[in-house]
Amino acid sequence: MAPTIDAARRRADYERLRDDLLDIRTRIADIEATADSPDGLVSATVVGRGELSELYLDPRIYRTKDSKALASSIVDTIKDAVEQSREQLFEITRQYLPADAKLEGTDVHTDPFMHQLDKQIEGA
Repeated sequence: MAPTIDAARRRADYERLRDDLLDIRTRIADIEATADSPDGLVSATVVGRGELSELYLDPRIYRTKDSKALASSIVDTIKDAVEQSREQLFEITRQYLPADAKLEGTDVHTDPFMHQLDKQIEGA
C-alpha cells in the first residue's frame, strides 16, 4: 500500500519554508560587523555574508615601510570581521539547524537550508 501524501500540508510546509527564507534573506542583508587590528591602525567593516564594505587605514600606518606587515594586518582584520558576520549568520539560521549544531563545522550559507529540505523529504 502506497503512503498517502497530504498535498495541502506539504504545500503549507513549503510556503512556510519559503517565507522563512525570505525573512532570513532580509536579516542577512542587515548584518554588519566591524573589526579593528590589535594596534588600532586598521578597521574593516563587512556586511551581509561577509562582503567588505568599508576599510579604514589610520594615517599612522605610513610611519613604517613594512608593507608585508601592513598587508597581513589588513587581511587579518578583514578575516576577524568576516568571522563576526559568520557568527551573526549562524545565530540567524540557528533555528533551522540540528539542535547540536556548532558554528565550527557548519556551512552557515547552506547547511540550515539543507537540514530543512532533509526534514521535508523525510516527512518530519
